[in-house]
Amino acid sequence: MTGAMVPARFVLVVFALLASWLAATTAHAKEPVVVWHSYRGGEERGLREAVVAAEAALGIKSELLAVPFDAYLAKLQAAVPSGNGPDLFIDAHERLGVHARLGVVAPLPNDSPRSGLPARLEETLLIDGRRYGVALATKALALYVNEALLPRAPATLQELEATPLPSGVYPLAYEAENVFFHAAFVHAFGGLLLSEDGLRYGGSSAFSQDALALVRTLTERGVVPREPNGALVLSLFTTGRAAAVIGGPYLAAELGAGGAAKVRYRVAKLPFADAAQRRPLRSYVTVEAAMFTPRGAASKDALALGAFLSQKPASVIRARVGQQVVTDDDALAEPDLAADETLRVFRQAALDGIPLSAAPAMRAVWQPTGQAIKKVLRGDATEKAALVEAERRFNDALRPPPPATATMPWLLALGVLLTGLCAFMVSRAGAFIRSGEARRSARLLPWTLTAAVSVVVLVVVPLAVGAFTSFFAGTRQAPTFVGFANYVDILTARGGPLFGADSVYRTLFVTVLWTAVNLALHVALGLFLGTLLARPTLRLRGLYRVLLIVPWAVPSYVTALVWKGMFHRQFGAVNALLALVGVSPVSWFSRFGTAFTANVITNAWLGFPFMMVVVSGALSSMDPTLLEAAEVDGATRWQRFRLVTMPIVLPAIAPAVALGGVWTFNMFNVVYLVSGGEPDGATDILVSEAYRWAFTREAQLGYGTAYAVLIFLLLLLFTRTLRARQG
Repeated sequence: MTGAMVPARFVLVVFALLASWLAATTAHAKEPVVVWHSYRGGEERGLREAVVAAEAALGIKSELLAVPFDAYLAKLQAAVPSGNGPDLFIDAHERLGVHARLGVVAPLPNDSPRSGLPARLEETLLIDGRRYGVALATKALALYVNEALLPRAPATLQELEATPLPSGVYPLAYEAENVFFHAAFVHAFGGLLLSEDGLRYGGSSAFSQDALALVRTLTERGVVPREPNGALVLSLFTTGRAAAVIGGPYLAAELGAGGAAKVRYRVAKLPFADAAQRRPLRSYVTVEAAMFTPRGAASKDALALGAFLSQKPASVIRARVGQQVVTDDDALAEPDLAADETLRVFRQAALDGIPLSAAPAMRAVWQPTGQAIKKVLRGDATEKAALVEAERRFNDALRPPPPATATMPWLLALGVLLTGLCAFMVSRAGAFIRSGEARRSARLLPWTLTAAVSVVVLVVVPLAVGAFTSFFAGTRQAPTFVGFANYVDILTARGGPLFGADSVYRTLFVTVLWTAVNLALHVALGLFLGTLLARPTLRLRGLYRVLLIVPWAVPSYVTALVWKGMFHRQFGAVNALLALVGVSPVSWFSRFGTAFTANVITNAWLGFPFMMVVVSGALSSMDPTLLEAAEVDGATRWQRFRLVTMPIVLPAIAPAVALGGVWTFNMFNVVYLVSGGEPDGATDILVSEAYRWAFTREAQLGYGTAYAVLIFLLLLLFTRTLRARQG
């Protein structure tokens, strides 16, 4: 009987293994298609509904992830080369060159679907004759007109300026400091921001100077508001304080349609910059496409999903819900969409516009050109001087990497270093064992091993990898070993003036000043408020503690964005308060002193609660009889604070100062979000400068990592010095 049971058990085991294998195979085959996008509002809703329709039609599963636009490129570049990230992502065609160079995107099969776009737009998705995306929509700029303020769409900027409007209403609002919007004016004068071959900067031409002079004139006359951003433009238009705005189709989704619209508007083509010379504003055109990572290009489900999103059923959904200017002509022929004037105008704007260059050098255009526009509109430089400086920075960002260095001497030096390190560790371990400490500490090993491994994995390994990366230049796919060349470039200010623009020494001075001023304010405010809250006679102490902790509890990036809005020249709360006492509006980000002050105020608001909590904790352990005895002995209030309170508080404040110094030295959020380095990068600190080199100036990762290593060494020196003084 036992012999009969064995085969039966064997069969059951085999059956169970087969069932498990089949289940695993089926689950693997049905893995969802991961889709990344940076849409929001109506566009995001339209995409979600289109993906749901695709799942039902194709029998697939998908996962949508909305990634903030500012972080989109960096996250793709970090995730995809390591085999993570999406299968399919939606992005604009101008990033295609960068994606292809970094291996983020893969070419499509020859039978991939084409769109109904003209050849010059369809070709934006080609590299060396191979297609790298499925066109989904186009984006261009048009004029939104408030029907209650303008009886008809103006044909020229002069006509718009001459139209009688109520007091306090701007004739035109748009993101004047945004390079994408400004390009429409450059094109009107016959210029280009990047040469057609994608190699040379065109933003310093006479055409670009004339365009920037026109925008400056419009700003000075009050036709366009100062320092406008997207949120401000939307607010001005919906509240009737702007007669017309320039925006893309995404703005229609935010404004709403029909009876649900926030304001009655219609969309018209961009006006002429000069009626006499017939210079129409011509927008840049971007083609948004479904692009596939190497993993996604090998997935039939991902390819099928991308194709479905470009076809009529999904295109109709995206056009109706998200007001997207889809590329499928059959979808736009639907009666309700064909009658939609907004879609018609934006479709024509895309056909009349200039396709944005997909050359990798295009990334190096945005920051220096944006800085030049800001300098001119704030009166800090002439058009020619600002744009020539922008060209210099463009060329500097694109200059060839340092020549390769022989690796053999470095490998020998590394071998000697590792041998010496191993010998040192063996020597220390032998001494530890001989002393008998190893036997006594053995029982503590399980408790400390986890922490030691965590420190090695989370701290030591990233530092080592970062240090290793700093010795390379070029892309991730084709790195070149250059030794100390990145450090030499940094420490020699890239061959320019030692304290000139983009110099590490100027940035270091600003960083040290930033850290010192903030620490002084944090400690002073923390001591004052902590001492005040420690008074036993103070009523509602608990409520005050909660209220004063709020700045620390709110995420720093939220606080930074709020303060940035409060420092706006025309609509900020800070200038409104100054106006009450007779002070004229301050353009906070046009001068180093005011921009630095705005950053410091924001960071002081964020940092004082930490010091206050430390001081309160130290004072709570103090024996109150000490102060009473000092008072009986005739000590004044200042003497009691200096001779009794401070000696008790100092031991607690010292490590808090060290920790706060490290935090402040690397306070990226405040500098990047409040001043953005303005004016002209003067308020950038080392960590924000490292970010710009690593992710915006042609993605020079090795150069940015060298900055990070120098920051680490400076902080190590700071903490060691502070510790030595305490000892």
